[in-house]
Amino acid sequence: MTGSPVPVIATAGGQPGQIGILVDDLDAALAGFGAPAHVAPAWRIWTYGPAILREQTLRGEPAAFSMRLALGGAGPQLELIESLTGPSLYEEWRAEGRSGLHHVGFYVPDLRASIAEMEAAGYPLLMSGLGHGLDGTGGFAYFDTTAAIGYIVEAIEVPRERRPPEATWPGRGAT
Repeated sequence: MTGSPVPVIATAGGQPGQIGILVDDLDAALAGFGAPAHVAPAWRIWTYGPAILREQTLRGEPAAFSMRLALGGAGPQLELIESLTGPSLYEEWRAEGRSGLHHVGFYVPDLRASIAEMEAAGYPLLMSGLGHGLDGTGGFAYFDTTAAIGYIVEAIEVPRERRPPEATWPGRGAT
């Protein structure tokens, strides 16, 4: 499929919004990345699992996975992900002894439409989680684009109302 346009990238105007990094230990990774002096708080932290991600899939089947993640910076944002439970794409990578750069994320206005467009273009859905916003909006979907462009693409629909973070780093808890 090399050379075929990747709809999610086109929808986002070619501008990545997020760089996803799989880590073994989120707290250790936060300490390693540190806190930029000009950003406060540097990192916002959430735990996502079946109670928050109302719809989860792995390779086309219903799934139940959880992860702890930290978002920091801007343009593109960094996302550090620690897998907590699987099965998941993250656990597959860990089983292969992999960590580090996992995906490049692009913001889309309609995740379900992006999933349909990507699959129609021949890019299989690897894993998804929908409904993480307070109002049930928002979600993410990873696609198998490695043969075409060398990395996994994530489509991200930002929720209309984001949940407050559980904690910040460095920080004193949720803000």
